[in-house]
Amino acid sequence: MAFAELARTQRTSQQTTTVPVREHLRTLEDGDVVSSFLAGEERAFEELVDRYQGRLLNFVYRTIGDRDRAEDLVQEVFIRVYRHIARFDRSKKFSTWIYTIASNLAKNELRNRSRNPLVLFQTIKAKFEDEDRPLQFEDVHTRPDDLFRKRHLREMVEQSVGKLPAHHREVFVLRELEGKSYEEIAEITGVNLGTVKSRLNRARTAFAEIIAPMVR
Repeated sequence: MAFAELARTQRTSQQTTTVPVREHLRTLEDGDVVSSFLAGEERAFEELVDRYQGRLLNFVYRTIGDRDRAEDLVQEVFIRVYRHIARFDRSKKFSTWIYTIASNLAKNELRNRSRNPLVLFQTIKAKFEDEDRPLQFEDVHTRPDDLFRKRHLREMVEQSVGKLPAHHREVFVLRELEGKSYEEIAEITGVNLGTVKSRLNRARTAFAEIIAPMVR
Protein backbone atom coordinates (compact mmCIF):
# COMPACT_ATOMS: atom_id res chain seq x y z
CA MET A 1 0.00 0.00 0.00
CA ALA A 2 1.20 3.52 -0.70
CA PHE A 3 1.41 4.74 2.90
CA ALA A 4 3.32 1.65 3.95
CA GLU A 5 5.81 2.18 1.15
CA LEU A 6 6.25 5.78 2.21
CA ALA A 7 6.87 4.71 5.77
CA ARG A 8 9.64 2.33 4.75
CA THR A 9 11.61 4.55 2.38
CA GLN A 10 14.51 4.93 4.81
CA ARG A 11 14.14 1.71 6.78
CA THR A 12 17.35 0.03 7.89
CA SER A 13 18.17 -3.47 6.75
CA GLN A 14 19.72 -4.41 10.08
CA GLN A 15 17.16 -6.37 12.10
CA THR A 16 19.16 -5.98 15.29
CA THR A 17 18.66 -2.23 15.08
CA THR A 18 15.03 -2.31 13.91
CA VAL A 19 13.54 -4.36 16.73
CA PRO A 20 14.70 -2.20 19.68
CA VAL A 21 13.60 0.98 17.91
CA ARG A 22 10.10 -0.36 17.23
CA GLU A 23 9.81 -1.63 20.77
CA HIS A 24 10.78 1.79 22.08
CA LEU A 25 8.30 3.54 19.78
CA ARG A 26 5.48 1.37 21.12
CA THR A 27 6.04 2.81 24.58
CA LEU A 28 5.63 6.41 23.45
CA GLU A 29 2.58 8.63 23.39
CA ASP A 30 1.25 9.60 19.95
CA GLY A 31 2.74 13.08 20.13
CA ASP A 32 6.17 11.72 20.92
CA VAL A 33 5.93 9.26 18.03
CA VAL A 34 5.10 12.16 15.73
CA SER A 35 8.08 14.10 17.06
CA SER A 36 10.32 11.11 16.46
CA PHE A 37 9.12 10.86 12.88
CA LEU A 38 9.66 14.56 12.25
CA ALA A 39 13.18 14.15 13.67
CA GLY A 40 13.92 11.63 10.92
CA GLU A 41 12.88 8.26 12.32
CA GLU A 42 10.81 6.78 9.48
CA ARG A 43 9.83 3.76 11.55
CA ALA A 44 7.80 6.09 13.74
CA PHE A 45 5.33 6.46 10.89
CA GLU A 46 4.96 2.69 10.73
CA GLU A 47 4.08 2.80 14.42
CA LEU A 48 1.31 5.33 13.74
CA VAL A 49 -0.03 3.11 10.96
CA ASP A 50 -0.03 0.11 13.30
CA ARG A 51 -1.91 2.05 15.96
CA TYR A 52 -4.60 3.54 13.78
CA GLN A 53 -5.07 1.47 10.64
CA GLY A 54 -7.53 -1.02 12.14
CA ARG A 55 -9.43 1.57 14.14
CA LEU A 56 -9.83 3.89 11.18
CA LEU A 57 -10.89 1.05 8.92
CA ASN A 58 -13.66 0.12 11.35
CA PHE A 59 -14.76 3.74 11.64
CA VAL A 60 -14.84 4.45 7.91
CA TYR A 61 -16.40 1.08 7.08
CA ARG A 62 -19.20 1.59 9.57
CA THR A 63 -19.77 5.07 8.20
CA ILE A 64 -19.92 4.26 4.47
CA GLY A 65 -20.85 0.56 4.52
CA ASP A 66 -18.34 -0.58 1.89
CA ARG A 67 -15.24 -2.36 3.18
CA ASP A 68 -13.24 -2.28 -0.06
CA ARG A 69 -13.83 1.43 -0.45
CA ALA A 70 -13.08 1.97 3.24
CA GLU A 71 -9.67 0.36 2.76
CA ASP A 72 -8.95 2.77 -0.10
CA LEU A 73 -9.99 5.75 2.01
CA VAL A 74 -7.87 4.68 4.97
CA GLN A 75 -4.90 4.41 2.63
CA GLU A 76 -5.63 7.95 1.51
CA VAL A 77 -5.81 9.06 5.15
CA PHE A 78 -2.26 7.87 5.80
CA ILE A 79 -0.97 9.38 2.58
CA ARG A 80 -2.35 12.75 3.69
CA VAL A 81 -0.98 12.32 7.19
CA TYR A 82 2.47 11.55 5.77
CA ARG A 83 2.41 14.58 3.50
CA HIS A 84 1.05 17.06 6.02
CA ILE A 85 2.20 15.79 9.41
CA ALA A 86 4.52 18.77 9.82
CA ARG A 87 1.37 20.92 10.07
CA PHE A 88 0.00 18.89 12.98
CA ASP A 89 -0.31 20.96 16.15
CA ARG A 90 1.41 18.77 18.73
CA SER A 91 -0.35 20.57 21.56
CA LYS A 92 -3.50 18.74 20.45
CA LYS A 93 -4.44 15.06 20.26
CA PHE A 94 -3.14 13.20 17.23
CA SER A 95 -6.15 10.87 17.33
CA THR A 96 -8.52 13.80 16.86
CA TRP A 97 -6.51 15.08 13.90
CA ILE A 98 -6.37 11.74 12.08
CA TYR A 99 -10.03 11.00 12.76
CA THR A 100 -10.92 14.39 11.33
CA ILE A 101 -9.12 13.52 8.10
CA ALA A 102 -10.90 10.16 7.96
CA SER A 103 -14.26 11.76 8.71
CA ASN A 104 -13.87 14.31 5.93
CA LEU A 105 -12.98 11.62 3.40
CA ALA A 106 -15.96 9.53 4.49
CA LYS A 107 -18.27 12.53 4.16
CA ASN A 108 -17.01 13.19 0.65
CA GLU A 109 -17.62 9.55 -0.24
CA LEU A 110 -21.21 9.73 0.98
CA ARG A 111 -21.85 12.95 -0.91
CA ASN A 112 -20.77 11.26 -4.11
CA ARG A 113 -23.14 8.36 -3.70
CA SER A 114 -26.63 8.01 -5.04
CA ARG A 115 -27.61 5.40 -2.45
CA ASN A 116 -27.70 5.39 1.33
CA PRO A 117 -25.00 3.11 2.78
CA LEU A 118 -25.64 0.73 5.63
CA VAL A 119 -23.62 1.15 8.78
CA LEU A 120 -22.54 -1.88 10.75
CA PHE A 121 -22.99 -1.70 14.51
CA GLN A 122 -21.88 -4.29 17.01
CA THR A 123 -24.87 -4.37 19.35
CA ILE A 124 -27.97 -2.57 20.61
CA LYS A 125 -28.64 -1.49 24.17
CA ALA A 126 -31.91 -0.64 25.82
CA LYS A 127 -30.56 2.74 26.85
CA PHE A 128 -27.77 4.94 25.56
CA GLU A 129 -26.18 6.76 28.49
CA ASP A 130 -23.27 9.14 28.52
CA GLU A 131 -21.43 6.89 30.95
CA ASP A 132 -21.59 3.84 28.69
CA ARG A 133 -18.46 2.46 27.15
CA PRO A 134 -18.20 2.10 23.37
CA LEU A 135 -20.60 -0.52 22.07
CA GLN A 136 -19.34 -4.07 21.71
CA PHE A 137 -20.96 -6.96 19.93
CA GLU A 138 -19.70 -10.45 20.61
CA ASP A 139 -18.16 -11.99 23.68
CA VAL A 140 -15.95 -15.03 23.15
CA HIS A 141 -17.60 -16.62 26.21
CA THR A 142 -21.13 -16.20 24.86
CA ARG A 143 -23.21 -19.39 24.54
CA PRO A 144 -23.96 -20.47 20.93
CA ASP A 145 -27.71 -19.83 21.24
CA ASP A 146 -27.10 -16.33 22.66
CA LEU A 147 -24.56 -15.67 19.92
CA PHE A 148 -27.11 -16.62 17.27
CA ARG A 149 -29.64 -14.18 18.71
CA LYS A 150 -27.02 -11.42 18.82
CA ARG A 151 -26.09 -12.01 15.20
CA HIS A 152 -29.76 -11.86 14.22
CA LEU A 153 -30.07 -8.60 16.17
CA ARG A 154 -26.98 -7.31 14.40
CA GLU A 155 -28.70 -7.78 11.05
CA MET A 156 -31.63 -5.69 12.24
CA VAL A 157 -29.24 -3.04 13.53
CA GLU A 158 -27.55 -2.83 10.13
CA GLN A 159 -30.85 -2.19 8.41
CA SER A 160 -32.03 0.34 10.98
CA VAL A 161 -28.87 2.43 11.30
CA GLY A 162 -28.53 2.59 7.54
CA LYS A 163 -31.72 4.65 7.52
CA LEU A 164 -30.30 7.38 9.72
CA PRO A 165 -29.21 10.62 8.02
CA ALA A 166 -25.47 10.67 7.39
CA HIS A 167 -24.77 13.51 9.86
CA HIS A 168 -26.65 11.65 12.61
CA ARG A 169 -24.99 8.37 11.77
CA GLU A 170 -21.54 9.93 12.00
CA VAL A 171 -21.90 11.25 15.54
CA PHE A 172 -23.55 7.99 16.57
CA VAL A 173 -20.56 5.99 15.34
CA LEU A 174 -18.04 8.30 16.97
CA ARG A 175 -19.80 8.36 20.34
CA GLU A 176 -21.33 4.92 20.76
CA LEU A 177 -18.77 2.81 18.94
CA GLU A 178 -15.52 4.77 19.01
CA GLY A 179 -16.07 6.18 22.49
CA LYS A 180 -15.11 9.72 21.57
CA SER A 181 -15.98 12.57 23.90
CA TYR A 182 -18.43 15.26 22.82
CA GLU A 183 -15.53 17.70 22.54
CA GLU A 184 -13.57 15.36 20.26
CA ILE A 185 -16.63 14.73 18.09
CA ALA A 186 -17.17 18.47 17.74
CA GLU A 187 -13.59 18.93 16.56
CA ILE A 188 -13.69 15.93 14.23
CA THR A 189 -16.98 16.87 12.58
CA GLY A 190 -16.43 20.61 12.59
CA VAL A 191 -19.67 21.49 14.35
CA ASN A 192 -20.25 23.05 17.76
CA LEU A 193 -20.82 21.09 20.95
CA GLY A 194 -24.52 21.86 21.12
CA THR A 195 -25.05 20.56 17.61
CA VAL A 196 -23.17 17.36 18.41
CA LYS A 197 -25.40 16.67 21.41
CA SER A 198 -28.53 17.54 19.47
CA ARG A 199 -27.63 15.26 16.56
CA LEU A 200 -26.70 12.43 18.89
CA ASN A 201 -29.98 12.67 20.79
CA ARG A 202 -31.95 12.69 17.55
CA ALA A 203 -29.93 9.77 16.20
CA ARG A 204 -30.60 7.73 19.33
CA THR A 205 -34.31 8.51 19.22
CA ALA A 206 -34.64 7.80 15.51
CA PHE A 207 -32.68 4.57 15.81
CA ALA A 208 -34.91 3.33 18.63
CA GLU A 209 -38.05 4.16 16.64
CA ILE A 210 -36.81 2.44 13.50
CA ILE A 211 -35.73 -0.78 15.17
CA ALA A 212 -38.58 -1.04 17.68
CA PRO A 213 -41.03 -2.87 15.33
CA MET A 214 -38.33 -5.42 14.49
CA VAL A 215 -37.66 -6.48 18.08
CA ARG A 216 -41.22 -6.83 19.32
